[in-house]
Amino acid sequence: MKRVQLTDAEWEFIEPYLPIGEYGPYPERLRQQFEGVIWRFRTGGQWRKMPTEFGAWSTVSNRFRQWRDAGVFEALLEGLITEAAKRGAVDLSLVSVDSTTARAHHDAAGTHLRADTLTALEKAAAEEEKARQRGAGRRNKSGGTPETTRHERNGDASGVAPPARDLL
Repeated sequence: MKRVQLTDAEWEFIEPYLPIGEYGPYPERLRQQFEGVIWRFRTGGQWRKMPTEFGAWSTVSNRFRQWRDAGVFEALLEGLITEAAKRGAVDLSLVSVDSTTARAHHDAAGTHLRADTLTALEKAAAEEEKARQRGAGRRNKSGGTPETTRHERNGDASGVAPPARDLL
């Protein structure tokens, strides 16, 4: 029984994106190995459990890593998006942007601040960032908080925090 993951039309689109190196894969096994990768991710199965009709599991696994490292899958995705755009089949309603990584200036949201308010906010943000960096610098130099480091330097590794008056 031959498992076919791709139609011939899909394969015609994908094949140009897969590199053929000096030592392989051989063109006649290229589709077989690519379909083995598809099988692995469609089923969630282990590489070692891959049916032998896709080739040796170790070969398919190694090929996947080579393609991943060479950026083949990114190029394939970009090609697919480009082809969909040419056909007018791009649905931008499926695009999502995570607000934790995309930040906009307050003016982009329509907020209008007086110049003195904006200056005060920017100054406060800069001071906060400086304080955060100073605190991180102290912790990173010694591998712990300043209190813990001082306590350990005094020869007491009991883990008991020093009295508050020693922290001042």
